Amino acid sequence: MASYKSTSPYSKTSIKGDYLDIMDPKYIIKDESDESYVIESKYDKRPDLLSNNKYGTVDYWWVFAVRNENILIDPIQDFRAGIVIRIPKLKNIR
Repeated sequence: MASYKSTSPYSKTSIKGDYLDIMDPKYIIKDESDESYVIESKYDKRPDLLSNNKYGTVDYWWVFAVRNENILIDPIQDFRAGIVIRIPKLKNIR
């Protein structure tokens, strides 16, 4: 049986046999003090690199899409230079 790291967006999703059940997404607290950030060109389509810079790990790349669900519909292709997103504090992810 597979298991997922606690940093994975699938960590709360149960496994039925060899398959994931319907995704039970992690909730991220939306805090007014979350950082407003303009995606720089060096992070264009690379949320993993921004995750590493902000959180010290590439594992939280998906957080940006969850926190900015109306802006980043596709978590990779919509992660474009010049787009303004909100970046949650690490304590609000865990």
